Amino acid sequence: MISAQTGTPVAQSYHRPIARTQPLPADSPPEPPRTVTVAPPLWDGLLAGEELAYLGSEPGREARGAPFPPELDSRVRAALEARDVPALYAHQAEAWTAAGRGENVIVTTGTASGKTLAFNLPVIDAICREPKVRALYLYPTKALAQDQARTLASYRIPRLRAAIYDGDTPTEQRWQVRKWANVILSNPDMLHVGVLPHHDRWGDVLTNLRYVVVDEAHVYRGVFGSHVANVLRRLRRLARVYGAEPQFLLASATIANPAQLARSLLGTDATVVASDAAPRAERTIAFWNPPLTDEELGVRASALGEASRLMAELVSRGLRTLCFAKSRKAAELIHRFTVERVGGELGARLSPYRAGYTATQRREIEARLVAGDLLGVSATDALELGIDIGLLDCVVSVGFPGTVASLRQQWGRAGRRGHGLAVLVASEDALDQYFMREPELLLGRRVEAAILDHENTRVLDGHLRSAAFEAPLGERDREVLGDAALERAAELPELKPTKAGLIWAGRDYPAAQVPLRSTDVDSFSVVDVTDGQLLGLVERSRAYSTVHEGAVYLHRGEAYLVRELHEPSLTALVEPFGGAYYTQAKKEILTEIRRPDRIEIRAGVELSFGQVSVTEQVVAFQRRSVQTHETIDLVPLDLPQTTFDTESIWFCPEPQHLRGLEQMPTLLGALHAAEHALIAILPLWAMCDRWDIGGLSTNLHFQTGGPTIFVHDGHPGGVGITERGFEVFEDWAGDTARMLEGCPCERGCPSCVQSPKCGNLNEPLHKAGALALLRRLLSS
Repeated sequence: MISAQTGTPVAQSYHRPIARTQPLPADSPPEPPRTVTVAPPLWDGLLAGEELAYLGSEPGREARGAPFPPELDSRVRAALEARDVPALYAHQAEAWTAAGRGENVIVTTGTASGKTLAFNLPVIDAICREPKVRALYLYPTKALAQDQARTLASYRIPRLRAAIYDGDTPTEQRWQVRKWANVILSNPDMLHVGVLPHHDRWGDVLTNLRYVVVDEAHVYRGVFGSHVANVLRRLRRLARVYGAEPQFLLASATIANPAQLARSLLGTDATVVASDAAPRAERTIAFWNPPLTDEELGVRASALGEASRLMAELVSRGLRTLCFAKSRKAAELIHRFTVERVGGELGARLSPYRAGYTATQRREIEARLVAGDLLGVSATDALELGIDIGLLDCVVSVGFPGTVASLRQQWGRAGRRGHGLAVLVASEDALDQYFMREPELLLGRRVEAAILDHENTRVLDGHLRSAAFEAPLGERDREVLGDAALERAAELPELKPTKAGLIWAGRDYPAAQVPLRSTDVDSFSVVDVTDGQLLGLVERSRAYSTVHEGAVYLHRGEAYLVRELHEPSLTALVEPFGGAYYTQAKKEILTEIRRPDRIEIRAGVELSFGQVSVTEQVVAFQRRSVQTHETIDLVPLDLPQTTFDTESIWFCPEPQHLRGLEQMPTLLGALHAAEHALIAILPLWAMCDRWDIGGLSTNLHFQTGGPTIFVHDGHPGGVGITERGFEVFEDWAGDTARMLEGCPCERGCPSCVQSPKCGNLNEPLHKAGALALLRRLLSS
C-alpha cells in the first residue's frame, strides 16, 4: 500500500490479539473475549483514493500491572473484585503511593487509561475508614459529574454517599447534600458563587475536607483557567480557616507541562504520574482531505459531507463509530447526511449528541451506546471528555480540534474492542491543510502546554474582593494567595483595612459580579429574541466586532443575525439566521507599546515580549458569500473605540530580511501575511484558539520607527499565550514557514494567509514575501 502523502510504503495493519495481564480498571467497561485472528480490519478497501492524504498505524502495547496495595481497605478491594478488577495498572498504584505520602497528585495518561480509578481509590479508602471524611469533586461540565455519580454508585459501598451539587440541584435538596453527602460532585462555577461566599453553611464540609479532585484539568487554561486557579486558592484558604488542609488529586489529558499546570492552578506543587501503564490496541490512522472544487481559490468539498460518507461506510460494516464535529449544527448535519446515505433501518441506530439536549436525552443516548444498540453517534466535544461511552471501533474527527491533546483525547476512544481506526477529516483551515501536507509533524508532535495567568489583574481583582468578603485578608494568606495578590489587595479601594485584615466594604457579594470565562467585567448578553434565551456573553472589547448591528453571530455553530446592540442594557438582540452570507468587521487598530519585559536576539531580530495597549474601532463590516467567499457589500458603522491592555510579542525585521520587499504595497502585504500565518500556527504551541490571539503589522510604527509585526493575546491583561510564543519563537516561526511552503496556492488562500478575523478584510497580503521574510529570519 502506498501513502498518498509521502509516496512511501505504509505497513498494512491487521486485527491481532493484545495480551493482557489484567482486565480493564473499574472505570472502564469489560472487554469481550479476544480471539486470535489475522483477518484484515473491516474498513479494508475504504481508505483509498485521492482524498487519502496519509495512512499509517500505531502499535498496540501490553498492560503493566501492579497488585492491590496491602493497606487497601478490604471493602474497597472486595468492591473492585466484584467488578472483575483483580489488580491495578502501574500508574494507578503510583498515584496511590504518592497520595499515601500526603502529596498532591496530577495523573496525566491517555484516554481510557483508568485515571478515574486512580483518584477514586484513595478517596473511597479514606471514607471507608472514616465516614466523616469529605471529598469535593470538580468537573468542567455537568455531564461529567453525572457520569462520575454513576461510577461511584456502582461500587455499592454503604459508607460512600455521593451527591451532585450544581445549578440543577433543587433548592430544597441543597441542605441535604451539605449534611449527608461525603463525596460532593460540583463544578468551579458553583464553587465560586454557591459555596465559597456562603461558607458558613459549609462549615462541616470544610472542616472535614480531606480530598479535592479536579478532573479534566487541561480544560482549565487561558481565561477560564486563570479564574479557576484563583477559585482553588480561595478554597484552600477557607479550608485552612476551618482547620483543614485538603489534598488535591488532578487528572488531565496528556499535556506538555503537567507540573506547571498543577502549580499554576493550586499555588503548590503536585507529583506528576505520567507513565501510562494501560494496554492499548493497535490503531490505524488516516488523514482524509476533501477534494478541491476550485484549485485557483483553494476551495474544497464539504468536510461534513466527506465525514458523513465515511461514517455511512463504517456503520454499514457493523463498526461502532463516533464522529466529532466542532459545532452543534455540524454534528446535526453529519447525522442527517449519514441517515440519508444508509436508509431507515440502519439510520435508526444512529444519533447525534450535543449540548442543548436535556440530561434525560443525553443519558438515553449514552445508555444505547454502552449497550451496543447505537452503531454511530455524531457529537460535539461534549463527548470528548471522560464520559464512559463503552466500546468503540472508529473515531472520525472533522477538523483539527485546536490542540494535539484534544485530538489524542478523541482518537483515544477508537479501538476499545480491538484494532481501532482514527480518521482526521480536514477543513479549509490553515492548520488542517498544513497537517494534510505534513502529517508526520502532527503525529510526531508533543502535546501542547496548558497556559494560564492567575495574577492577571483583570482576573485577580474580582477574586481578591471575593476573598475579602469571605474572610479578612491578611499576612497569613500570603502562602496560599501569593505575594502579588497581597500587594494588589492593598491597592483596591473597595477593600477596607481593619485590625483583622482587609475586608469587603461593599453591599452585595462580589463573586456574583465575576464571570469565570471572561476577563472583562463589562460584557454584553447575547439574547435570542424569539424565545428570550441567553446564548452567551461577549466582552466589551470584542462586542463591537462580533455582535454589532447586522453581524452574523455564531454560537456553537448556529448562525444568528444581530438586530440591535443596545448599549445602555449591555445587550445584543439576535434571531436565528439561515442566509447564505457571513460578516467580517473592518477595524482601525493602533497598538502602543507600554513596556518591554523581555528582550532577546532571536532568529536574527530583536524579539520583545511585554505590555501593550490595543485601541480598536470598528468602522464597517463586509458581507461575504458562504459559497464563493466573494464580497457582497461593505456597510459603514459608527461605533466607539475600545482600548485594552494586554501582552504581546513584537519584532522589527532588519533591512537584510526585507531585501526586495521594500516597496509598497509589497512590504505591507508581506508583513501582514506573516502576521496572519504566525497567528494561525501559534495554537500548535499554546493550548488556545486562533480567536484568542490578535495582531498588527505596519510598515512604520510610531514607536519603533520601522516595519513591525505584533502578535498579542486577545484577552485583556493577557493569559500567557504570547509569552509561550516568545519562549518557542524559532520553532513557531519554523512551523509557520513550512505551512506557507507547503500550501499549493500561489497568492494566498484560507489554508495559509487569509484570516477569518482580519480587521483589514485580508488586504493587502503577499504570501511569497511573508515566506521570504520567515526563511531569512530562520537562516540568520
